[in-house]
Formats: sequence, structure tokens, C-alpha cells
Amino acid sequence: MKIQSIIYLIAGTFVLTGVTLGHFVDERWLLLAAFVGLNLFQTAFTGFCPLERILLKLGVGQAGDSCGTATR
Repeated sequence: MKIQSIIYLIAGTFVLTGVTLGHFVDERWLLLAAFVGLNLFQTAFTGFCPLERILLKLGVGQAGDSCGTATR
């Protein structure tokens, strides 16, 4: 699995978790979904993805499969 697909999977999971918890537990959980959305927004413009760096340090994927360079 490419690192870009892993990033999309994790981001989608965090957004769905934040929205679900925001609906059933406390509306402040919606801030989690907003944070992930803002992170994806800044990644689209800067090409810098913090989750990519974390995954690479954990040994997941390769440096050439990044979310910042795969779409350029």
C-alpha cells in the first residue's frame, strides 16, 4: 500500500471519528475533523505533510511515495 493511500485512510478515519464523536458525545470533537481538514488544506498548497514524516520515521512506505510529491 502506498504511503499516500495510508495517509488518506488515516485522515478519513480521523474525520469520521471526529464527526461521530461530535454527534454522539460532545460537539467539541468536531474540532478533530476541522484540524484534519485544515491539515489537508495546507498540504495541498505547501506539499508538506506532517503525517507523512511520522510514517516515514516509523518505516512505513518510501520517501518517493509521499503525498506531497505524488500529486505534482
